[in-house]
Amino acid sequence: MGRNRPLVIVTRRLPEIIEARMMELFETRLNDTDQPMSRDQLREAMQTADVLVPTVTDRIDAKLLAHAGSRLRLIANYGTGVDNIDVDAAYKRGITVTNTPGVLTEDTADMTMALILAVSRRLVEGERLVRSGKWTGWSPTSMLGHRLWGKRLGILGMGRIGTAVARRARGFGLAIHYHNRRRVHEDLEAELEATYWESLDQMLARIDILSVNCPHTPATYHLLSARRLKLLRPHAILVNTSRGEVVDEMALTRMLRNRELAGAGLDVFEHEPAINPKLRELPNVVLLPHMGSATIEGRIDMGEKVIINIKTFVDGHRPPDRVLPSML
Repeated sequence: MGRNRPLVIVTRRLPEIIEARMMELFETRLNDTDQPMSRDQLREAMQTADVLVPTVTDRIDAKLLAHAGSRLRLIANYGTGVDNIDVDAAYKRGITVTNTPGVLTEDTADMTMALILAVSRRLVEGERLVRSGKWTGWSPTSMLGHRLWGKRLGILGMGRIGTAVARRARGFGLAIHYHNRRRVHEDLEAELEATYWESLDQMLARIDILSVNCPHTPATYHLLSARRLKLLRPHAILVNTSRGEVVDEMALTRMLRNRELAGAGLDVFEHEPAINPKLRELPNVVLLPHMGSATIEGRIDMGEKVIINIKTFVDGHRPPDRVLPSML
């Protein structure tokens, strides 16, 4: 890279232990304000850095990559997904892209189950009632939710996180149904007693709870379109801890408002951090600020993966978490 200590520019604040380790190993520039960089700031960073460490809030598209300096050879994404980066364009410019897979599986699966419970049992509504001072005591018909035991959980995307959700859900007595690009191994199906649906439409029409656990790609954009959302039964709930772009948020909002769906638990949004104001007004929705992976342990693990990817690349080897472009 032309330097003994490569210049690494980090776009957001990371856990202190990770920032300290980066500064020991590399010439590191940190973002002390923790505000997302503007496109001009990102462009300047990419013209200067040997390694850029962006996050999900940074949109590294082809136009921005066209301004990358000759020294930029690695984009070490601090995140599991890479839908914020045009990997194909980076590859064409000789820039390697890495991510941090696997470290957030258990944390995101925990949050998914928390949202399933919160929506089904109306936990947030109950908490608001108590805080409002309007709660007058127990009543046989007050704050009635739905039992999880015996219900059908449909998992859209049976990867690491989807599988971890299924294992947790089995403990709550949920029957596992799933739709995936490829059917999982028969041993895993047997362990989870899972039913595979080749047709997403057919699965949606038969489940009580839908958990969205697939990544955002061009193929999954609005995979849950208005038409598909209408296949869900009125008592069903939807939980999304993956990517907001997978769901047609406007259609979902209309259905929730019209009680065509019982409820939703959303940790991600189609245009985040912007959220449809009508969605915020609905009492049958639990809204979280993209915190499914927000554990101290998970964030440190992510940072350690970033460091390993950078160190391996600088030492002249292929980084363990390289993301290959779609063209290959």
